[in-house]
Amino acid sequence: MSRTFPIIGMLLRRLSRHCRLVAWTAVLATVLAVPSCGGPAPVSKAIRTFPAVSVPSVLSQDGKEAQAYILRHYWDAFADTSLRGFRCDSTYIGGVERGEAEQAFANWVYVLEMAGPASYDAAVGVFYDKMTLTEAADTSSNIYEGMMEVACRYLYDPNSPLRDEEMYLPLCRRLSESPLQDSLRRARYAKEAANCSLNRIGAPAADFSFSDKNGRIRSLYGIKAGWTLLFFSNPGCHACKDIIEHLKAMTGLNEAIAQGRLAVVNVYIDEDMTGWFDYMPYYPDNWYNGYDHNLVIRTDNLYDVRAIPSLYLLDREKRVVLKDAPEEKLYHKLEEIL
Repeated sequence: MSRTFPIIGMLLRRLSRHCRLVAWTAVLATVLAVPSCGGPAPVSKAIRTFPAVSVPSVLSQDGKEAQAYILRHYWDAFADTSLRGFRCDSTYIGGVERGEAEQAFANWVYVLEMAGPASYDAAVGVFYDKMTLTEAADTSSNIYEGMMEVACRYLYDPNSPLRDEEMYLPLCRRLSESPLQDSLRRARYAKEAANCSLNRIGAPAADFSFSDKNGRIRSLYGIKAGWTLLFFSNPGCHACKDIIEHLKAMTGLNEAIAQGRLAVVNVYIDEDMTGWFDYMPYYPDNWYNGYDHNLVIRTDNLYDVRAIPSLYLLDREKRVVLKDAPEEKLYHKLEEIL
């Protein structure tokens, strides 16, 4: 079943460098506040808005210094352990309306993405530690439980447009060792951490063989191209069909395939071969369309295909550039390289 996510359109505008700059400016406007002059903290209220970050005026508000400051202090006021009495029923997290708290998390993800993967572990660690301290300070607070649920859903749910296993992995590792989780959940998080460690960005993708409709056996590494789009799909999958139609309409994609700059490897990993052969007319002839004839991709856990469709982008050496990428992120990257 599909899960819902708050409005996060600003986080998906990646059609050009200009759009990325506009989105970054929009996020800054959301998370920054005029620096305060100090003084005692206000008395806590039962309901509040998500507290904005105050970036000191000596720091540039459009550069790396501001990003680093925001990531270090984004959660300070929200998870202030000296405050008590916030509303924490199912519609609020720490006194902040749930949808607003989720939007704040989405904005944080965008800032983290802009800062880059080298920042992920430290920033996720700050987030996790802040939420954990709220639980230690006040067990009646729902900030830890609420924000862990939000974080796991946004970063790992197959339906999330912000899913990112590189961001989720450091959180998952911490949860797998947390005394705040029971043994079954720790084991589940440990398994998810192991799956996130498969085919990580920057690592060589796992090789496998597949059969085409004529019974010819090919291998992923046997396909030579500047870029390889690995597309796990199912016949009759509506989302898969939408992706196929979008890719077919992309300017320059067929030319890139003809020139060997791009190969599309469309692989079916289940067992209904009749359905797969019946669906063959929908697949472009200039793609490598095949099926996992040994059924090893799932059974040997070569790839953690948690949902169909699943999209990977590989470079010339078959190193992973995008892993289980949301469609919009993939389309933007393809537009850059075509």
